[in-house]
Amino acid sequence: MKCKLILENGTVFEGKAFGYEKETVGEVVFNTSMAGYEELLTDPTYRGQFVVMTYPLVGNYGINLEDVESNGVHAKALIVRNKCDSPNNFRCEMDLDMYMKQNKIVGIEGIDTRALTKMITANGTMKAVIAYEDKDEAELKEKFASYCNKDAVKEVTCKDVKKIDGTGRRVAILDLGVKNSVVEALKAYGCDITIFPATTPAEKILSVNPDVVLLSNGPGNPEDADFAVEAAKKIAGVKPLVGIGLGHQVIALALGGKIGKLPFGHRGASVPVKNMETGRVLITTQHHGFNITEMPENTEVTYTSLNDGSIEGLKHKELPIMSVQFIPAFTSTDDKECVYGKFLAL
Repeated sequence: MKCKLILENGTVFEGKAFGYEKETVGEVVFNTSMAGYEELLTDPTYRGQFVVMTYPLVGNYGINLEDVESNGVHAKALIVRNKCDSPNNFRCEMDLDMYMKQNKIVGIEGIDTRALTKMITANGTMKAVIAYEDKDEAELKEKFASYCNKDAVKEVTCKDVKKIDGTGRRVAILDLGVKNSVVEALKAYGCDITIFPATTPAEKILSVNPDVVLLSNGPGNPEDADFAVEAAKKIAGVKPLVGIGLGHQVIALALGGKIGKLPFGHRGASVPVKNMETGRVLITTQHHGFNITEMPENTEVTYTSLNDGSIEGLKHKELPIMSVQFIPAFTSTDDKECVYGKFLAL
C-alpha cells in the first residue's frame, strides 16, 4: 500500500507502507546508526517521534526480544530506504514488519532517506504526517496543531517503585525513561537499585538513604519535566547526584543553567566526545534534541562534542554532582574511564 510522508514545510515523500497502517503525526528526526533498530524502537527517548534511518538497509538481522531497551515500543514511526524481507541471523525471532505490526508502529520504505536527512539538517526537525490519502491544507494544519509531546516523560516512566537487590552501592534512579542497558550496567557493579517514577518527590527518594541518585535518560524538552527539576534541586548537596541524557539537562536547569533546542539533534552510535581533563576521545551513543546553552555557576565542562563543540558533560566544583549528555558505554567494572564507575565513586 502506498503512503505519503508530508512535512510541515510542505514537502511530500511517497513510499510504501509496512508495519501497522494508521494515519499519524509526529516529529521527524534521523539516526545515523548502522545497526540497533531494535534498541532504537524501544528506547523511551524516541517517544512521539518518526525516526529516519540514514543507513539504507534496515531489518537484515530481524528482531530478537533480548535486545530491547524497555517493555514497549516508543517511536511513532520508522522511515527507511530499503526494508529487508528475509532476515538472516541465528538470534532472529521475527522480521521487522511483523514486530511493527504487533506493536502498532507505522513504517514507510522506499523513501529517499538521504534527501530527507539533508532537508532536516538544513531546516531542523519538523512535524510530519504519515497519510494514506491526499490531505488539504486545512486538514494538515489541524494535524500538525494536534501534535504534543509535553507529557512524554510521564508516559514512559514506570508506574510503581521497583527494587533490584544488590550488595554494592545503593542507587536511586529517577526514571525519566531509563534504558534497560543503563540498569544492566549498574547491576554489573552489584548495585542495590531502587527505581522511582518520574514524578516522585525528593523526600521519598531520599527516604531510602541512597548512596547516589541517578536522573536517567528520557524523551522531550527538559523544561517540561519541571517535577524532576524540583526534585533535583532538593537532592543536590544532600546526596551525590548524577545524570544521563535528559537527566543531565535536568541537573543543569536545577543548578541554574539554561537549555536550548539543537537544530536537528544528536542521534547515532558513533558520536565523538572529548574528555576535557584527559584529552581522550570517546565514541558515544546519543539520542537527544536539546543541550546546555549556558552552564550553571560553580560548574565546569567535562566533555564536549567534537562535531559541534556542544557541552556533553558537567561536574560541580564543590558538590558531588556530575552528568553526561551521552549514553555511557559499559566496558568492565575495572575500566577507570567508565562513566558508571565515576558516578558510583562520588
